[in-house]
This record gives sequence, structure tokens and C-alpha cells, in this order.
Amino acid sequence: MNDKNRTGALYAGVAKSDITTDTKGVLIKDPLYAKALVLDDGSTKIIIIAMDVTAIGGRQVSQRMLDDVGENFLPKLRSRIQKELKIPGCNVLVNASHTHPPGRLLCDDAEQVNRTFDAVSRAMQNMTAVKIGSGIGYENRMTMNRTLRLKNGKSWTIRHSNPCPPDEEVADVGPIDPDIGIIRIDRMDGSPLAIVYNFACHPLFGDAKGSITANFPGVASKVIEENLGNSTMALFLQGAGGDIIDVLFKDFNRPRDIEPLGTMLGLSTLKALRNIQTKDIKLNVISETIQLPRRTDIPERIKLLQAEQTELLASLRFTSLDFKTFLPLYIKYTISSNYPSDYSYRYLQNEKIDVDELTSIDSVNRRNIEKYLKNINAMEKLARIQDDIATLEKYQAINHDSGEETISAEVQGIRIGDCVLITSPAEVLVEVGLNVKKASPYEHTFMAAFSNGYMHYGPPAADYDKQGYEVTECLLAP
Repeated sequence: MNDKNRTGALYAGVAKSDITTDTKGVLIKDPLYAKALVLDDGSTKIIIIAMDVTAIGGRQVSQRMLDDVGENFLPKLRSRIQKELKIPGCNVLVNASHTHPPGRLLCDDAEQVNRTFDAVSRAMQNMTAVKIGSGIGYENRMTMNRTLRLKNGKSWTIRHSNPCPPDEEVADVGPIDPDIGIIRIDRMDGSPLAIVYNFACHPLFGDAKGSITANFPGVASKVIEENLGNSTMALFLQGAGGDIIDVLFKDFNRPRDIEPLGTMLGLSTLKALRNIQTKDIKLNVISETIQLPRRTDIPERIKLLQAEQTELLASLRFTSLDFKTFLPLYIKYTISSNYPSDYSYRYLQNEKIDVDELTSIDSVNRRNIEKYLKNINAMEKLARIQDDIATLEKYQAINHDSGEETISAEVQGIRIGDCVLITSPAEVLVEVGLNVKKASPYEHTFMAAFSNGYMHYGPPAADYDKQGYEVTECLLAP
């Protein structure tokens, strides 16, 4: 749009590109998009790009575990935007939704840049006068903190790669952030042009087939767009969801289904939109790259886990049971704890004639069941510890191979009227995000983690001594 044709102080444009892999034979539940929003108040231009990807540039730092977006994607995209569209690269925010389907998700590296740039370019061509407002929605039904607080002061993370802890060892669950941060962009006639919504939750699994999907944020965006009409675009920005999962994450009793979760998030966002008033606002953006120290405590952490391993191995005891004999006994003694071996009248009759054959066998069986259960609990803890040791060794190698004592992290602050977006390239844990919001002097502060790079988890310093997955898959010092 030519500046000479401006009729208002504030302009915005939106566009999107399909960035789904072109590989034949791949199961695709729904397409993955790069969605671009361009904002211009006459003196500052800002670009917000929401991408249905796991990470922005996580290929090298994850040792190709997150293989889709290479480390060159962001600098190449920003360089092209700055060269061809005359918008500084530091004014570009790129956020990953962190969707987790297995396998290759996206088109090749060159096409990722081309298609994302094309969305930005078309958004600039579609600029129209707008007003903007921000607000907060609320959704607390669909998420939980996956890192459980144990009675021994440690943490245990709910994952599919290890069992859950025994119920009697769990003391509490951690916090969530139920707030939906919302930025509403309306055309001058009052119709919505774009809705930016920010929420903290891992979108881990789509369906049992392992299909490519934008997961529940994709469903939520569709709900918002279809309800508002008028070619409204919904852009999801992942929040401080490093330790947040959906409540059905480890549900073995029903098929995986992203529709209910996405529908809840979409409808809760729509509900909050009613209370957001739009107006003329000003834009501002700052960006700074800082150096964060890499952790050096991994050898010590591994030794502590190995000591725990040794203690658990020493706790294992011989037992006459195997799984084939344990399971029917366990079921029988659980169904009827008082009379497990026969009907109650047999026990009563034996008591009258002073015969203890049933109570004697019950005593032996109960001891064997208890011993077998203790062995199972020890085995489950050993499996988790073995996985934690392997993960720590991997991240020790990543830090060592980098040859550097620090890791670069871009922190960006974008002010859109009464709203401030704070970014981090880390998988920021919810406690950190809540603290950022609490410390902010602004009316609405939204944490856009998983943005402008990737460096794995960013936990609070106090979590390092408590174990838990997020402090194990971590490159940063406390």
C-alpha cells in the first residue's frame, strides 16, 4: 500500500501460506500454515508470524530431533524482509505453535522461506485501516501442569516415555496459566480482520495414526474464523507452555481427539472478544540478544541419579510370583480384601472349627503381592532414571560440542497499545511466564515463548534440584 493513500493512522494486513510437506504418502489431517500479520502506525511497522511448527530453528540444537526448521530459516527470512520490504528484521516476531506430530512436517528449507515471505508480502499488499484492542479470556478446563510435586520434595513429569508415579507419593500438581491473551484487530466498519490469541499448552499428539496436524490450536483458529466470518484470520501464539499439557494427554481409555480441546479454546476466545473495545493505538518494538550461560552441573546430576539407581536396585527382593501369577492374585485380593480366597461363609465356618487354611494362604499371598508391587514400583523408577541419565548425557554432549560457554537468546518486546508481547526462544515453564506477567507494569502482558529461535527448556532455578523432565532436557545453567 502506498503511504500517500493512507486514510487513517493505523493499518494492518493479513495473509497465510500452506507450508505442509509435499512428500507423497504422508497422512495429513489438516494443513500447516505460516500466518502473517503486518501492523503499521505510520512510524513503526511490525510483523507477527504464527507458524504451525514444532520449533523455529531447532534442527542443530536438538541433534535433528526437531528436524523441520533449520537454524538458517529465521535469519534468511528476516534478511529478505528487510531487503525487499524495508522492515527491520528485529521487528519480525516468528512464533512456533509447537505442534508435535511425528516425522517430516514441512516443505523443504527454501520453500519454507519462500512461502512464509510470500504470506508477509501479500499481507503488506492487503493493508487496510484498523483499530486495535486487547483483553484476556479464560480457559482452565483443558490444561494441567505435567510435572507433579512429590511428597519427598522431588518432581515427576507425566510423559508417555515413562510411567506415572505411585498415587500415594504425589503431593500436589503445579500451576497453569488459564489466561488467553487476545489482540483484536478490527476494520474501520467494526468487522474483525484478525484475532491474535496467546495460550500456554503443549499440542503434543493429534491422532493415533500419527497424522500431520496443527493440533488443537488449528481447531481453535478454525472455530474463531468460521464464527466471525468476514475472512477473519486467527493467529495462535504459543505461551509459556513448557510444562503444560492437555488433561487428556495420558488417557488410555479413549482415542486421541483434538476437536474438543480446540473447540473449548476457540469458544473461550470468542466469548472474551465481546468485551474488547478497539481504538487507535501506537506501536513500539525493541529486541536484544543476550548470552545465557550453559549448564556445567550435568556430571554431578548424573552421579546423583546413579546413586539413586543403586539404591533402588538394592531394594529389589526375590519373589515367588511372576506376572502371570501376580495379576490374578492382585485382582482377587483387590476385589475382596477380607475374603479373597473363597466366599465369606467358608471363612466363617473355618473360624468356628478352628481351621486357618484360608487365612494362612491369604497371609502368604499378601506378602508376595506387596513384595511384587514394590519391585514394580522400583522398576518403574529405574526406567525413568535410566531415561533421565541418557537425556542428560545427550545435553552434556550438545553443550560440549558447541564449544561455547554461553548460548544466544533473542528477547523481543512488542507493544501494541495497552498490550505487550514478551518473547523467548526457550520452552518457558509456566511459573516463569506467570512471574513475567506479574512483574510487568503494563495492563496486558503476554508471553510468546518458542519464538525467534529455539533452545529447549527454560525452567526456574529452583526446579533444578527437584529433577523432572524439563530440567533434564535443558542446556541452560540455573
